[in-house]
Parts: sequence; structure tokens; C-alpha cells
Amino acid sequence: MVKKAENIIVGISIGDLNGIGPEVVLKTFEDNRMLELCTPVIFANIKIVSFLKKNLSLDASLHGIDDLSQIVVGKINVLNVWKEGVNIDYGKNDEVVGKYAIKSFQSATKALKEGLVDVLVTAPINKYNIQSEDFKFPGHTDYLGQELEGDALMLMIHDKLRVGLLTDHIPVNEVSNALTEELLFKKVETVIDALEKDFGVVKPKVALLGLNPHSGDNGVIGDEEEKIIKPAVKKMFDSGKMVFGPYSSDSFFGSTQYEKYDAILAMYHDQGLIPFKTLSFGKGVNYTAGLSKIRTSPDHGTAYEIAGKGEASYESFREAVYSAMDIFKKRNEFLELIKKPLKVR
Repeated sequence: MVKKAENIIVGISIGDLNGIGPEVVLKTFEDNRMLELCTPVIFANIKIVSFLKKNLSLDASLHGIDDLSQIVVGKINVLNVWKEGVNIDYGKNDEVVGKYAIKSFQSATKALKEGLVDVLVTAPINKYNIQSEDFKFPGHTDYLGQELEGDALMLMIHDKLRVGLLTDHIPVNEVSNALTEELLFKKVETVIDALEKDFGVVKPKVALLGLNPHSGDNGVIGDEEEKIIKPAVKKMFDSGKMVFGPYSSDSFFGSTQYEKYDAILAMYHDQGLIPFKTLSFGKGVNYTAGLSKIRTSPDHGTAYEIAGKGEASYESFREAVYSAMDIFKKRNEFLELIKKPLKVR
């Protein structure tokens, strides 16, 4: 049975307390209509979240809890992940604050893994100040890939625009060595599976971008397209998958060619993120596809330069909440459908 929207428990990691994360979270649920759509649970500390709410002059009804069994529908639940106070200094890169961001994230991930929350929406972190002996991951995605079953893939979504990344948080000079036929097969399979299960797309069409300028110009500018990408695309297409490319990335988006496909797979981070963020106008969502559980996040960072000023737009975070709920329902509908045997007349 598909869960009713208002009963979907949305776990929220608070992100960097010195950034705009807490502001966009509270602004999202300041609108009581959101509480009719889902039940949020912020993993943090009620005193700190209350302080931030007051400091930002926001009107949000908070409900502190010490256990997830105490969740109240219609309230913004704040789970006390820690008891001690934390010094808030807006806009400052602080290792101590980074540790609390990870406490929140790991606690929320554990709850998601155990089924105590239905979906996870993560507020922005600072990838520099979260590093420690206990957390050596470049970001949310890699940790989730370790903790949850499946093959994590960063998929940026906005309306019908979906851009996945073959490689994400690695240096540009390592992309070519990371590019293999096996990796292409695996990531394309993850994209297709997500399109079918999480977005309800039948027989999805996926476009691959080339690695080099002009997609290699038939081997004149690099040979990765000729040696790896083109043969992989042919094998996948011959096996029945609607996979096309590689396309030259400099004209693919500007010519609106991307509109012909259900998803695009970029070879590296900025190749996919620059056109995506240009087209999504701050309303995009980062979805971690390929996992056993659902996680989304806004498509922006901590924005230290405007933290604490009340200027942050919450549109992307709100869209992340909407997307998490939509994907949760779509996936449940898909799982229900495949359980039912087809009727033979």
C-alpha cells in the first residue's frame, strides 16, 4: 500500500550551522501547508534550532523529541542528537561545527537505514571542515553509498531535466583514468533503473556526453570516445537499451538537444553541473540514485556570504522535499505493481 503523503516522515540533517542550511530548512516548514504534506524530523538539538529560529525571526512551530517514537504529525520535530551547546558564528568555516553537521547526518542516515524515517533530505555541508579520523568522505553521496545498498549516483533533477554524473568529486586530471567501459555500463544501468522505478519512465532514453572537446573529433582531440565510450554505447544499444552518444557537450544543452532524452550522463562534475544549474535557476535538486533508500538535497552549498542575514532562498530545499516525497511514492507504486501478477484474459 502506498503511504499517505502526510504520513511520510522526512528526515532532515541540519548541515553546517554557520551556513544557510538551518535557515532554508526552517523557511521551508514555516509554511504550515508543508506540514499537511509530510512530517519533518530535524536531526540536531532543539535549543540550537530554537535559537536559530528566533535569531532569523522565523515563525515555525518546533517540537523537541529525544526518541523517534515521540514524533508528532503536524509539528516540526527536532530530535536531540546531542545535548551540549554549539557556538554559532555565521559565515565561519569551523571544524567543530563541521563535526556536528556529521553527527546530524550520520544519525539521520542510521534512522533512514533502519526505516525510522522514510526519506532523507540533507542541508548543505562544508566538505572541508567535515573531514576527521571518523569521517573521510568527500561528501554525502560517498558515505551513503557505503551505508545503503546499491550503487550511488549523483543525479541532478529539475522538472524533466535529469543530469547524472559518471564521476563526481574527483580531480579533473583523474577523470580519464576513471573512465572505463565497466563503469559506463554500471552507471547507465543505475540511471535507467532510477528512471523506471523512481520517475515512472517507460523505455527511457539516455544520452552520454563525450569527455573531450567536440567529443574527440573522431580521435583528433583525445581517444577516449573512440576506444571506450562509443563501443560501450553500441554494446548497450545492441542489448536493447535506448542509449545514445557520445555528444559534444559544448552545444548539447544550448541547442536544446537535451530535451529529447529522459536523462543525460556527464563524464565529470562541472560538465554536468554547470549547464544544469544554468537551466534550473536555483530550483534544482540533487538526488542520490541507485540506493535502497531515498535521499535528496538542494543544489547549492553553505553560502557563508549570506548566512544569518535572512536572505537565503529556500526554493531548492523545498523542491528537494517535494522530490523526495514524489520519488518515495513512485518507487512504492512501482514495487506494488511488480508484485501483482498480470491478469490473463
